[in-house]
Amino acid sequence: KYGANCKGITLSPVQAQRANTLAAAQGLANKASFQVADALAQPFPDGQFDLVWSMESGEHMPDKAKFVDELVRVAAPGATIILVTWCHRDLGASERSLQPDEKKLLDKICSAFYLPAWCSTADYLKLFESYSLEDIKAEDWSPYVAPFWPAVIRSALTFKGFFSLLRTGTKTIRGALAMPLMIRGFKKDLIKYSVITCRKPEETTV
Repeated sequence: KYGANCKGITLSPVQAQRANTLAAAQGLANKASFQVADALAQPFPDGQFDLVWSMESGEHMPDKAKFVDELVRVAAPGATIILVTWCHRDLGASERSLQPDEKKLLDKICSAFYLPAWCSTADYLKLFESYSLEDIKAEDWSPYVAPFWPAVIRSALTFKGFFSLLRTGTKTIRGALAMPLMIRGFKKDLIKYSVITCRKPEETTV
């Protein structure tokens, strides 16, 4: 629609191949390409992209500071950065950490989904603010996303869904069993589906 040239990265060769196949099927192979790469060490030069968009990837990053550093590095002057990710709730002014029962719940979810430790939206905002980025905003989309998890469970409980799940293997089944934990986390207001946007400053000339 906008004539953009897009490059996508993922750690999964299967995802990259599937994405390139879909792009070709839509006649977009010359506009959109996907490759296997580490988001913590992106294979792109500084300032290459006018839009940097990370979709549900931040929760997989063991080093959140390095992750944000790479997002900012590959963004061109004036570029928009969009981060969509799972976070835990922001801590209160008198809190030093999450409550023990909250930590226990998140630990179970991280174990099931093979995730490193989470951070809060406020933690991400501090990281972005350290780069003097402009127009930094955050929104909590949790109420819009929370219904997804019960819907997935309902689909898995159908005859077709149940046998499809069995064929996927133990790792996927392990993740499926964690879905009730996600529902509990949303209900406890512990899990946040955060959307953070900001803009890299334009280069100034003297």
